[in-house]
Amino acid sequence: MQSDTSYLNELFRIVHGALRLDVSKVRNYTSFLADNLEKAGDKSSANRLRQLLEETDHQLRPAAISVGTTTPVDAETRFPLVEKVDVRHVLEPTVLLPREKLDAVLEFISVAKSHGQLEAEGVSTALAMLLYGPPGCGKTRLARFIARELGLPLYIARLDGLISSFLGSTSKNIRAVFEFTSKTPCVLFLDEFDAIAKLRDDNQELGEIKRVVNSFLQNLDTIGSQSVVLAATNHAQLLDPAVWRRFNYRVELTYPDSKLRSEMWQMFLKPIVWSERHVKLLSDLSEGFSGADIQEVCARLKRKQIAARIQPTLQDAFAALRQLASGEGEKDRFIAKLRGRSMEVIALELRSRNERLYSHGNIAALLGVSKQTAYRKASGGQMHG
Repeated sequence: MQSDTSYLNELFRIVHGALRLDVSKVRNYTSFLADNLEKAGDKSSANRLRQLLEETDHQLRPAAISVGTTTPVDAETRFPLVEKVDVRHVLEPTVLLPREKLDAVLEFISVAKSHGQLEAEGVSTALAMLLYGPPGCGKTRLARFIARELGLPLYIARLDGLISSFLGSTSKNIRAVFEFTSKTPCVLFLDEFDAIAKLRDDNQELGEIKRVVNSFLQNLDTIGSQSVVLAATNHAQLLDPAVWRRFNYRVELTYPDSKLRSEMWQMFLKPIVWSERHVKLLSDLSEGFSGADIQEVCARLKRKQIAARIQPTLQDAFAALRQLASGEGEKDRFIAKLRGRSMEVIALELRSRNERLYSHGNIAALLGVSKQTAYRKASGGQMHG
């Protein structure tokens, strides 16, 4: 059994819902409390709570009062405004982050887990984290990790989908999402966050967008410490300063450094095992690539192994990296200049980058040629003939 204060989070929310006559919130958090009690080994209390819920299932209540978890929808299109992602039973590779950024994430999780005790001591605060950085650096994966660590379902609101062409509907959609979150045990993930959090002094934006930003800020303030809110953006420079201030935790996710790239290659390649020498080469060649890019290359290699029933080679990985080299971040990728180049140029570029790392033997493995051929290519012996 856990300590007496372990369930203060749920108890505070149940009482809060009861005082506000919010039946949905009371029932949702009571059900959540029952699940947690059962996980902790107190099946008797869990069953008693579920019995209380069942006893009130068929009681008459005013038509305006709804029960259960009904996800919000756009009033005009009827499209859902949030998407539920069940992260509890999803197996994913470990989240790899630099130490200081991982520490910030773990602190956020720890605070969320003990939020009931913090509220009891009067030191609670809103639980909001902003994740920002280029695409493919793990913002959505990190959101799933946080929700899984908290034992909560993840609800994703794609904010470009919240924006309606009908005047005033966007603010209503935002309010509906936050009202749903306030009465549902969950982590709310605001993806593509810059879609509504634009700078309010941007003269090119319509007044409606500026009203939307204000609506978002008001709703985030209203939700207070009741829920866990995560937001992600690829364009942090677009965010209004007032939006930044609402997030007491901010984590910038950037392209992984050499050490993290090596760990990613080893993790994503499993069950394929390559030598430390090969991993070191791939780590250097993937400079400027995101974790998602590295995972995609590894997925290609594993698909080839299964489909063709042959062991993938370093040459296969090198070719896949060159194919993925174009796109956002291309200017920061050494390998981008090797796309479409001749074998001689590639060999010379690799040697000039790092002669020790790109030995003739390693170049031979990358190009799929003999060591003697690699030597001739790297020496420029084949440049004109």
